[in-house]
Order: sequence, then C-alpha cells, then structure tokens
Amino acid sequence: MQEKLEQRSFVLALLLVTLAFALLLKPFFTPIFWACAITLIFYPVYRRLLRRYPNWRNSMALLTLLLCVVMVVIPVLLVASSFVNEGVNLYQKIQSGEIDLSQQLEQVHSAFPGINSLLERIGVDLDQLKERLLSGVMSAGGFLAKNALALGQNTLNFFVMLGLMLYLTFFLIRDGDKLVTLLIRALPLGDEREHLLLAKFAEVTRATIKGNLVVAVTQGALGGLIFWILGLPAPLLWGVVMTLLSLLPAVGAALIWFPAALYLYATGEPIKATVLIVYGITVVGLVDNLLRPILVGRDTKLPDYIVLFSTVGGLFMFGISGFAIGPLLAALFMAFWEIFIREFVSPSDSTPLSAGPEQSDVPDR
Repeated sequence: MQEKLEQRSFVLALLLVTLAFALLLKPFFTPIFWACAITLIFYPVYRRLLRRYPNWRNSMALLTLLLCVVMVVIPVLLVASSFVNEGVNLYQKIQSGEIDLSQQLEQVHSAFPGINSLLERIGVDLDQLKERLLSGVMSAGGFLAKNALALGQNTLNFFVMLGLMLYLTFFLIRDGDKLVTLLIRALPLGDEREHLLLAKFAEVTRATIKGNLVVAVTQGALGGLIFWILGLPAPLLWGVVMTLLSLLPAVGAALIWFPAALYLYATGEPIKATVLIVYGITVVGLVDNLLRPILVGRDTKLPDYIVLFSTVGGLFMFGISGFAIGPLLAALFMAFWEIFIREFVSPSDSTPLSAGPEQSDVPDR
C-alpha cells in the first residue's frame, strides 16, 4: 500500500510539474513549434554534412542553421515586409480616392448583366453586396495598416522570438537524435506506437511545410508574376494572397486571378483577360498536380476535406502557424484512432503497425 501510494503521488506530482512547465512555455509556443518544424526539414542536410565531418557536430549544426536562415528566414522577412508596404499603399490610394472601387464595380456590373440577373434570382442584393465588398476591403486595409504600425512598435519582441526560435533550432538539429531517443524511453505508450506517432509527426510536418508551402509559394509567385506582366496593381500583394489561398485545397489561387480576369474583360481589355485565364488554368492551376505528388507523395497525403477543415480550423485557433498545426493535429488524430482500432476494436488483425518511409528518422532506444 505504501509503495502504491508513493507511486501515485509521484505520478500526480509529475503531471502537475509538467502542466506548470507547459504553461510556463505557452508564450513561446510559436517559436518552439517552428523550431521543431524547421529541424525536421533541415535535419537530413545536417546528417549528410555530419557523415563527411563526423567530429564537427557543433560546426555542422551551425552551418545547417545558416543555410536555414539564408534559404527561409531572410526571404520570408523580405516578402512579408514588401507585402505589408504594398497593402498599406493600396489602402491609402483607396482611402484618398486615387483608386475608386465603386466605379470599378459598376464597370463589372455593366459588363456582365447575365451575372447580375443570376444573383438577383437567388436573392442577392447587388447594392448591398457592393457595400459589403467595399467595407470588407477597407476593413482589411485598415487592419493591415494598424498591424503594420503595431509591428513597428513590437519589433524588439518579434526579433526576440525569432532569436529564440533560431537558438532552439540549433540545439534540436545538433541533439535531435538524442532527444527523440529520450522521448521514446519516457513516453509510456509502447515503442511501436511511439515510432508510428513520431514518424507520422515528422511525415505530416514535412509534407505540410516542405510540400504544401512550396506548392503555395510557387503558385503565388507565378500569379504575382502574371499580374506584374499585365500591369495590374499591387502584384506582390496579390501574389502573397494567392499563396495563402493556395494552402487551402479546393479553393486555391483562382479566387484571385479569375475575378481579376473578369475585371479586365469588364474594363475593355479582353486580350489581357484571356491571357490571364489561360495562364491561370495551364500554369498556376497545373502546379499543384505536378509538384505536390513529387514533394508530398500520394501515400502520405490526407484527404482533401480533412486538410481543408483542419487548415481553416488551425488558422482560426493558432493564426498563420495554423496552416501547419491544423493538418498535423488531424494526422495525429487519425493515427491514434488507427492504433485504437487495430489493438482494441480488431485485436485479431495481425497487420503490423508501420511507421512508413520516415521510420528510419526515429532511432531505436
């Protein structure tokens, strides 16, 4: 009895200390998550470097981190800064009347009477729709301008978080194999299950960040390029918006370039509009079908409806980081239920748990 009481008391104290420590780290959740994600993506690079220079762990980890900064961090900061500047400039032009959205909407209204009659049949008030669009654009512009000012005021906080992320990434790259081994030893889930769950974590994180993000950035870059070639306003701004929309399956960049093509038709530029539609279908639209199977793979891809709901839910719960956290939670949810069904619902099924192609990245203890 005494021994059982001591064990239960220790487990309770362990849970309370772990919960307190998790609450302590809550303000740093975003840099910790991105440090783990970047480590998973760049860890194979570190292993290749370490094979050539096995005695230089610190130097190879630092070199891998520098590659990450050059290839990811600096470009993201530059694009984000340009995106905010273009958005604020566009908002100021609309606010000053240099760009008249009401007049442009009236041109589209006049050029496509069939769409107008269709909207009226289904009970959509065109004037009310126009007011909502205008107020939505102004609200988004105002939000962007306000946050640009807040970002300037919180520059120190941003760079502190960025520094913490890079600092943690260095140690995760250098000691990642030891930490995974320690985690497998500590978790009381069974080694086979832990291998499956850790492999699923690595697989989905890499697929979401390396695959989906690369596809989205490629589509956004191609969309922004054609906007710039055709002389449309704020091409970088719309390119970034197309990148964000491309993260959502069944939605994509067409939500931006197709209305832009309709606007070009309405303003008497049918050649540019036709070029934009053909380019959007044949170039931007085909990127997903060409790159995603190469970077993600059909076997590791979650169903599109799961990705859609988990991505949108992740964006609502975790902000911009939710595009990666949402699908990751969905994949872990499905992995846990797969284990439960195999071991508790259908225990006679002797199909072994497989960690998939990423199992080699999870070391045995």
